[in-house]
Amino acid sequence: MAVKVTQQTVKVPLKPDGSLRVGLVADTHSHPHQDGLRHLAALKPDLIFHCGDIGDLGVLARLAEIAPVHAVRGNIDTRVQELSDVLVLELEQEGQRALTVLLTHIAVAGPRIRADAAKRARAAGASLIICGHSHVPFLTQERGLTLFNPGSIGPRRFTLPILFGVMELSRTGVRLRHVDCETGRDWLP
Repeated sequence: MAVKVTQQTVKVPLKPDGSLRVGLVADTHSHPHQDGLRHLAALKPDLIFHCGDIGDLGVLARLAEIAPVHAVRGNIDTRVQELSDVLVLELEQEGQRALTVLLTHIAVAGPRIRADAAKRARAAGASLIICGHSHVPFLTQERGLTLFNPGSIGPRRFTLPILFGVMELSRTGVRLRHVDCETGRDWLP
């Protein structure tokens, strides 16, 4: 039996100057890093996108104290019916689409964008895919699509860093970066 993937589309207005700062988090597993939350709040994001594996839904309420949250269901969130598997976020300026983002939990297979995620992104007109799942911070471009994994802001897995991401949209383009939860500084591999 095939599993039905649920998808919603949400229109997101940009600020009047055409900018938007979004905190990107994934894989909280009920325990977001406390310093990470503090550093995220200090950035004063306009929105937060959670890429799944939320765990306790109280995490979303905590994030909503920082900024409005859009979230998708991860593989550990299977019984959370109020969340979709995929969100298509249409970022708009004065009714004109500035950027379309596909938010999902699983979108990579090794170092490549999964075919199902690429197909969904193209069908939605999205040029950017934001995902979680692997806990591995990742940024790549492949066949006209950009994929960003913010890493995990939850409990450390193996020796991976504890991170969140930031997407800053302006009239001149999009900037994606990782932030170290322990130091609050930009993180590079």
